[in-house]
Amino acid sequence: MSADWIEKGRRLIWHPFTQMKEWEKEVPTIIDRGKGVTLIDAEGKRYLDGVSSLWVNIHGHRKKEIDEALIDQIKRISHSTLLGLTNFPAIELAERLLKVAPPGLTKVFYSDNGSTAVEVAIKLAYGFWQRRGGRYRKKSKFVSFKSAYHGDTIGAVSVGGIDLFHRAYAPLLFETIKVPSPTCYRCPLSLTAPSCGMACIEAVEKTIKRRRHELAGLIIEPLVQAAAGILTSPPGYLKRIRELCNKYDLLMIADEVATGFGRTGRMFACEQEGVTPDLMALSKGITGGYLPLAATLATQPIYEAYLGEYAEFKTFFHGHSYTGNPLGCAAAIANLKIFEKEKVLDRLRPKIAFVKKRLDPWKRWAHVGEIRQTGLIVGIELVADKKKKTPYPIEWRVGAQVCRRAKERGVLLRPLGNVIVLMPPLSISIRELERLIRIVGEEIKRVTSEIK
Repeated sequence: MSADWIEKGRRLIWHPFTQMKEWEKEVPTIIDRGKGVTLIDAEGKRYLDGVSSLWVNIHGHRKKEIDEALIDQIKRISHSTLLGLTNFPAIELAERLLKVAPPGLTKVFYSDNGSTAVEVAIKLAYGFWQRRGGRYRKKSKFVSFKSAYHGDTIGAVSVGGIDLFHRAYAPLLFETIKVPSPTCYRCPLSLTAPSCGMACIEAVEKTIKRRRHELAGLIIEPLVQAAAGILTSPPGYLKRIRELCNKYDLLMIADEVATGFGRTGRMFACEQEGVTPDLMALSKGITGGYLPLAATLATQPIYEAYLGEYAEFKTFFHGHSYTGNPLGCAAAIANLKIFEKEKVLDRLRPKIAFVKKRLDPWKRWAHVGEIRQTGLIVGIELVADKKKKTPYPIEWRVGAQVCRRAKERGVLLRPLGNVIVLMPPLSISIRELERLIRIVGEEIKRVTSEIK
């Protein structure tokens, strides 16, 4: 039976971020079911889900409370539009999101994935200044970071900065003002932390100060640039960004798509430095990894900028067919209830400490350049020369080799080039973490020792 399905899959499906010429030669794994942090393929082989099914799963697969919430909602209604109507799950979820969000965020605009949540934030920020009129109409550009990733739709790509993903679409994109990423391992200013005094923030301020009159906003992945290779910002950096946005009168957009819902050890990364953004994009873990859903949270002044008489056309002309989908909202409500009932964030602390303790010795390994950890988000960068920080040639696929061998031993991962990413469900046990770390460590040693 599997052989037939494999052939159909090869013939019919175009996979994301996958070179299909190579895919067609491989024997793919068909995931059939899951339970907890375990995925089970069509042949019955079990895998530990080491990257939360691409950073979305929170409480494990087949979580009873989310399953039951979806079944209950299906018995009522699976979808109705939010254009001119509303529904109970959308209302309840908005209330719950704003309760746990940084203070000052007061409105929720729903969409269906991380890219659209970012698109909504960009359009809201731009429209905010346009509706103020006068000299504010010049504020139409955005500050974004090199190596940033905010999604794959055109607006999200415009504020992105990963050349491998984005360069090919340059003619389609709008202009943004790029500033250096706050990464210390390969500092763009060739300085060393902490003696540098966080000089990277000075470069950002110079750019903002020079172009403040044309800037609508700044978009940032708080604490962690995930898709760039789990690049972590120095302590205090996010708070300084908030201060600069206040000082020079531009809106701060926090893209919490990857960092939200407990990944960093707090519900949202912005909380780590007491920051409230003007707009916050959420997705991935919002439904616990069950269904596509996204939300863009906004402050009251942004919302009020769109209020007016019908003929003024101040309306936010944006929406999606499945905006506020009751099933997605029901799953998200159950997700948030689990956080509260099971004290998920409190129970994360020993897990985060365990991972740090187990990975610290790896920093001395010959081909581990840096280990970057924020909460249960981990990036292990493998290098050819540790002293010179020389990366392995990308065509050697060192990260992919480690992940392939880990898969053979029952651990599913997906690397970012030479960076091994660990981002398991928050529900993972210490015992399961021990297995995950042990297998990954053994395969890193094996692969790097074999490469000459």
